[in-house]
Amino acid sequence: MSERSTSSNYGVFAKDYVPLPPKDADVLTTACDYCTVACGYKVYRWPVGKEGGARSAQNALGADFPNQMLNTAAWISPSQHNIVRHKGKPHHVVVVPDKDAKVVNVGGNHSVRGGTLAQKCFNPDNRTSERLQYPMIRVRGTLMPVSWDLATEVMADISKYVIAKHGEHAWAIKMYSYQYFENTYAITRLGMTSIGTPSIAPHDKCANTNDATGLDDAGIDSFAASYQDWADCEVAFCSGVDPYESKTTLFTTWMMPGDKKFIFVTPHQTMGVAWSVKNGRGLWLPIIPGTDTVLHMALARIVIENNWQDQEFIDKWVATPWEVDEGYGRGTRNTGWQWRTTWGTWQSDWEDYKKFILAQEESKLDVAAKITGLNAQDIRKAAEWIAKPVNGKAPKTSFMLEKGNYWSNNYMNTASLSALGLICGAGNRPGRMISRGGGHQRGMVSAGGGSGWLNPEKYPGRRKKDFNLDRWLMAGEVKFAWVFGTTWVAAMMASQALADKMQQLTRGSPHQITHLDRAAIFEVLKKRVDAGGMVMVDSDIYPCVPLGTEFADIVLPAATWGEDDFTRCNSERRLRLYSKFYDAPGDAKPDWWAVQKFAQKMGFDADGSYQWKNSNDVFEEAARFSRGGVLNYHPLVGKAKEKGVKGHELLRGYGTEGIQTPIRVRNGELVGTQRLHDPTNNWGELEQAEVQLQSLYAFNTHSGKAILLKSPWKFAGWIQFYDAVKPRADKGEIWVTNGRINETWQSGFDDLRKPYLAQRWPYPFIIVHPGDAKKKGIESGDFVQVHNDTVFVQTGQPQGVLDADLTFNQLMKDGHIKTTQGQFVAVAIVSDEMREGVAMANFNFPSAPANAVVSAVPDPLTNNYRYKLGRGVLTKMGESPYKRDFTAMSLKPRNIA
Repeated sequence: MSERSTSSNYGVFAKDYVPLPPKDADVLTTACDYCTVACGYKVYRWPVGKEGGARSAQNALGADFPNQMLNTAAWISPSQHNIVRHKGKPHHVVVVPDKDAKVVNVGGNHSVRGGTLAQKCFNPDNRTSERLQYPMIRVRGTLMPVSWDLATEVMADISKYVIAKHGEHAWAIKMYSYQYFENTYAITRLGMTSIGTPSIAPHDKCANTNDATGLDDAGIDSFAASYQDWADCEVAFCSGVDPYESKTTLFTTWMMPGDKKFIFVTPHQTMGVAWSVKNGRGLWLPIIPGTDTVLHMALARIVIENNWQDQEFIDKWVATPWEVDEGYGRGTRNTGWQWRTTWGTWQSDWEDYKKFILAQEESKLDVAAKITGLNAQDIRKAAEWIAKPVNGKAPKTSFMLEKGNYWSNNYMNTASLSALGLICGAGNRPGRMISRGGGHQRGMVSAGGGSGWLNPEKYPGRRKKDFNLDRWLMAGEVKFAWVFGTTWVAAMMASQALADKMQQLTRGSPHQITHLDRAAIFEVLKKRVDAGGMVMVDSDIYPCVPLGTEFADIVLPAATWGEDDFTRCNSERRLRLYSKFYDAPGDAKPDWWAVQKFAQKMGFDADGSYQWKNSNDVFEEAARFSRGGVLNYHPLVGKAKEKGVKGHELLRGYGTEGIQTPIRVRNGELVGTQRLHDPTNNWGELEQAEVQLQSLYAFNTHSGKAILLKSPWKFAGWIQFYDAVKPRADKGEIWVTNGRINETWQSGFDDLRKPYLAQRWPYPFIIVHPGDAKKKGIESGDFVQVHNDTVFVQTGQPQGVLDADLTFNQLMKDGHIKTTQGQFVAVAIVSDEMREGVAMANFNFPSAPANAVVSAVPDPLTNNYRYKLGRGVLTKMGESPYKRDFTAMSLKPRNIA
């Protein structure tokens, strides 16, 4: 069957014919590579030159074609087909959702992102031909192909020198936290254990911190819930998230059915919000960015004043004054969470929490409405929905939070939401949970190493603080940086200031490689680092702008999804094998392999380490490091050894269903864990080499009971910063937040190379309310510049002696805050889906980093950035080509249902 494609001024359209897999096609299982849900997929593979027939007996799908799409799961779209190399020979592959799935994407449901998975596979005849295929070293500004041996030898030469002369903290890693257990274990073993550097940060943070720290301090795991809990709740309180846009199948399969009510707290009325409102099941609370804490306190006050709290749950599962302090009193209290919970500013018991809420001026309904910008009656209605008993029975409410919540006021938003959920009886039972919805999948197994003591920055009282890698680089202290699969610049705050510094340290140095002689390369890089410069290595699948394209001295090609056997969990902790089904392009290798190659050049293999023959070896070695956490899969590896099979192969037998972690053993069989903190998980006796995690059956505190956390709105560590970054009316500024949309994933690294999605979103967008657009003469389709002339950047490594030392005003007074500017350009979509005074820009688009207008001053309590609190002046720059040519980039609003 032929495959046809057409072209336009904006690129290649999707083809409109695909072949069917023959009866004897290979069938493998995998899961989607994108959002946190990780829908289950099947891969059909067969040699080019052969195809199945239209009758059910003639194809591997067992379906007659055409079938008028009556059974969409037995239908293959053009975007689900590609041609790849398998064992060096061309093969067809189709990647389709598993129509037999009983979990996650039941019946083969899927998102448009997953529906285009096949298009991410390398094919030299389309834009995936841009994949990195060979190691390269930059010579006189041009990347030149080299061998893996030379690339890693050059890396080892300068790394040994940097560590010996400048210390291990001058050797840094910026890495993903999600891209499979095998890779993250290898990377952290190298950085944290073998080198022992504290200079490591994940893709989405400046420091190696937790996302929802307020949940942690309350004793709640961020991924405690199962998808069944979102199905079983009667009310879903969605804080800073629309699951339809960013975790589509969770919403469409598990949340939409039935008659549950939805409360969406977000300044953007996205598709899921619009659908729920149109169907009489939704309440949209278009909140002013950063004010969620006030909303939570106002809701809690209404609940308390009306005696709607779940008193039975509180009496059983919320800590008493003695239990709040249980386990304290020994040691130096030398960590961030110990500092936060030692002095009583935040933690409380039920009676103390009630007094706190009723004493807060901001918790009063009229005051809260003014601060949040919400209608007072809507706040009251939300309180009734989540807590008011109906016929004497409290509603089953679950609380979901995501980045709109914890990326604006990190600690206080998460702490106040946890308290609100707990008094409503949520946290550890079916349909009544408090949990993140999830962003990326859960692919981190850390080897640890305990090098955090090397951080020169401290919390008040000189207590340990997570290492801020961005600030360390800005100070010129990083001499060698290895970046794994992250945009870094666009993903971080004050993006352009960060890029400028990177350029200065790398390409701006006079000490550049001029030829491919190993000794000469070492001499010139040695001169660079001694002169205050930096060497950068970038491992990725595509040329990353600007890290790989402009700054990196060495670029390494990574093998990715479908090109090796990998494992990780989704947001309900479901572990699956992501099967290898085709050859990686050129000499691309998985990151665990690249780490091993480098480690051997460093001599770290002298003790027998770094001798992995395949990804299964890494998976099995990493298993013991998973035992202390909720992603524990160690029992599966133990069972595999009992059976005399590889861990990967045992997991392969679980297909797209997988098994939920923590995995345990009961009557000799592996058993998954549906939800955390659930007392029914307490089985008593352990079998085999298990670790009995208290978080399985109780809350993750010393007493096993949850802790109510106070959240004073006028806390100096928050309110000073918030007042400084608010839009300035006299300058014509508005809030400029950022977010995801349903069709694309992250920076668009794959999507910009897929015909359909590249046609749909060829350029970054900014959604602007009609009132804000009118003031600036902006129409849909116009190019718009967003400019912030005062972007704050925290500098240096300030020591915290007193609490006030890390407040914004004191940091400014002490010279630890500098100001810079930021701007980006995007195509306007004018729509009333936005709250007036707030615009939403495309999340993490490398050529137009919305984070450029956001201040790089982290939450002093958690060391996390406030990504959602950008601001700027919008200026029309002219018309884009998409304004009047409708063959690409729809400018239609998203609040349609």
